[in-house]
Amino acid sequence: MGGKLPRVLADARNAIRAMVPPGGKVLVACSGGADSLALAAAAAFLHRAREIDAGAVVVDHRMQPGSAEVAQRAAAQCRALGLGEVLVLPVEVDGGSEQAARTARYAAFARALEDSGAGHVLLGHTLDDQAEQVLLGLARGSGTLSLAGMPAARGQYLRPLLGLARADVEAICRHEGLDYWSDPTNTDPRYLRNRVRHELMPVLRSVLGDQVPAALARTAALARADAEYLDGLAASALHDAILAPEPALADGASVAASAVSSIDLARLRAMPEPLRSRALRLSVVRLGAPAPDFERLRALNALVLGSKSAGPIQLEGPVEATRIAGTRLPAGTAPFLRLDASGLRPGDG
Repeated sequence: MGGKLPRVLADARNAIRAMVPPGGKVLVACSGGADSLALAAAAAFLHRAREIDAGAVVVDHRMQPGSAEVAQRAAAQCRALGLGEVLVLPVEVDGGSEQAARTARYAAFARALEDSGAGHVLLGHTLDDQAEQVLLGLARGSGTLSLAGMPAARGQYLRPLLGLARADVEAICRHEGLDYWSDPTNTDPRYLRNRVRHELMPVLRSVLGDQVPAALARTAALARADAEYLDGLAASALHDAILAPEPALADGASVAASAVSSIDLARLRAMPEPLRSRALRLSVVRLGAPAPDFERLRALNALVLGSKSAGPIQLEGPVEATRIAGTRLPAGTAPFLRLDASGLRPGDG
């Protein structure tokens, strides 16, 4: 440790300052890898200077031999850096998949936030991680938001290092004398992200130049700004289109108001397609289902615009959609789209 302060370390400290209010209490999520240790080093400086109150949380997924030792080594380095409370949390990963590990990890983060009283968890994702996320989103083909990558802030989770490259965090570790761990699963070709990192990205760099990750990260920032703006407009348009209370049905069928959303079809049809798609996606999510994929959203759009069938369309999770019109409605009542999360089927419209 020592020598001239690397610009990237100053950048990391300033990025945390920009996201965490003075005196704010945070936990650094530290796996022992270069990115999270670099983040821990930057946060520890601010903690020692009493600008923020920073601790750490180390999650032991117990998916590899020796994981407990890796976790304890990461925790020891966090303590040596001068961070405050350092939590080591073993978890059970159901099924051993990447998604299952993520679910268990975030459950541990939530528990750490509650136990410590911290307001945020700092995550060590870098510009390179963001570029890979954009490529994965492009492959899914699910719209602007999938190209927007990871948000810098989402609820209690902050990502201060999205402007730093993977080489930058390794430089910080060298400057601070940190012995970072290289997770062997990060080279396992069974995981698509690893193939993007080790097979696709080198080809893109060789063809398009070394600035490809930065360009993809800029794309993510621009796409996120556009998506958030359109989502705001869609939320406002949906608010105006929701019918409350739900119109009475001619056959007397009803469900609990909290389990349905009834949306005026005329207002939906009047929305520009980008807003309508977002409004429909939001209405489904508000009822407790995952956001519909491209195919389900296309079917939902067709239902709104007057497909031959009036539904119901079963969406992922507990929600189904039905177009309510014609004989289902008393005379003079405008047609509407019913999103039903009750498990009951309202029948054809």
